[in-house]
Amino acid sequence: MPTISVFDIFKIGVGPSSSHTVGPMKAARQFMLGLANTPGSVTNIKVSLYGSLAYTGKGHGTDSAVILGLMGCRPETLDPDDVEGMLRAVHESTRITLPGIGDIDFAPDEDLVFEYGEELPRHTNGMHFAALAADGSTLLAEDYYSLGGGFVARGNEPEASNQVGEPPFPFTSGAGLLDLAEKNSMTIAELVLRNEQQWRSGEEVAERLMAIWSAMQSCVARGLRTEGVLPGPLSVTRRAPKLLKKLNERVTQDGLDAMDWINIFAIAVNEENAAGGRVVTSPTNGAAGIIPAVLHYYEKFVADASDEGIRQFLLVAGAIGILYKINASISGAEMGCQGEVGVACSMAAAGLVAALGGSNSQVEDAAEIGMEHNLGLTCDPVGGLVQIPCIERNAMGAVKAINAARLAMQGDGSHKVTLDQVIKTMRQTGLDMATIYKETSKGGLAVNVPEC
Repeated sequence: MPTISVFDIFKIGVGPSSSHTVGPMKAARQFMLGLANTPGSVTNIKVSLYGSLAYTGKGHGTDSAVILGLMGCRPETLDPDDVEGMLRAVHESTRITLPGIGDIDFAPDEDLVFEYGEELPRHTNGMHFAALAADGSTLLAEDYYSLGGGFVARGNEPEASNQVGEPPFPFTSGAGLLDLAEKNSMTIAELVLRNEQQWRSGEEVAERLMAIWSAMQSCVARGLRTEGVLPGPLSVTRRAPKLLKKLNERVTQDGLDAMDWINIFAIAVNEENAAGGRVVTSPTNGAAGIIPAVLHYYEKFVADASDEGIRQFLLVAGAIGILYKINASISGAEMGCQGEVGVACSMAAAGLVAALGGSNSQVEDAAEIGMEHNLGLTCDPVGGLVQIPCIERNAMGAVKAINAARLAMQGDGSHKVTLDQVIKTMRQTGLDMATIYKETSKGGLAVNVPEC
């Protein structure tokens, strides 16, 4: 298992899906870069998508992401406004420009195939790339896997690590995290900060955390001001701007206004994600609205909210995300939506307790509560689009996270079910869950709601 940083959990990218958009874009780009060391002249590339990437790939923009990745695009720097023109040029010309190689034949309708009914061995989100010579011979062929949250791996190779060296306080379990913090008289946030300083200065850590928060704020702001209809055959109308207008015009308060704001913040983010906008994986794109919504709640409704509280929130939330990544999965195609919305809810609950000054045991309790009541949550996107029920599901997850944090803060941190136990349960539940409920759009709401 590679060494994971909180900045591997929180990544700036584009929608609508970290596993079906961000991951395939990164994989395609890696394959393209590998062609530089391949003997022979490439004249064509063939791409096959398997498993969940095939079943919901069109709705999730996987085909478009692969094309952009082959063109050298990176999710963290791609301008969403440029995408439509770039894709149109490839489709119309049936040619694609590979950086360092040049123009080659590539007809998306023929050279990019959705292999329904098949899966590659390592993970349901599998891709096969093949570079061909003029005589049809294969110059380079590789399998890639999108493992959730934008993480990718090639063939049977281990996931590559972005970090060099072991952190001073490595942890692989909730119990281990609590024990390390207690032995070293640190809060969880302090311990995670020390780990991050293994790879970058304290000043850079603080700057990068605030850059993540700034990106989340920008996403919420865009979602609150952008009207119209989301792309795709469902013709879902954006609601965040109208909800904001109604809330601002409200004369009387009923005691639940904070919940309405939380809903609006989460919906704004996930409407941006559904439109292919810039979001922060938290820990995935499909669950990207929960942590920004809870952080906006903290900033707007907590009297002594501060930048330091926001940094502590993100450090602790990132640590909880790391535990799910290494002990279970953050892939909806592998775990169902409990692996996305459930994990984000758990992360947000823990982060909020840390920002509010809760104890380490209360942090762990909040994370456990956040997941325990998302166990079994299915991933059944209607039409293969990250819209229904994904957008509202983030609003529900954000409210649940705040409730989990409040329940934990009202106790002394002692509880019967541990975070490690609930993570183990989540993984087993995901393994036992029928494939039709794991991002294939073959069950649940996806087959019971008409696509209109």
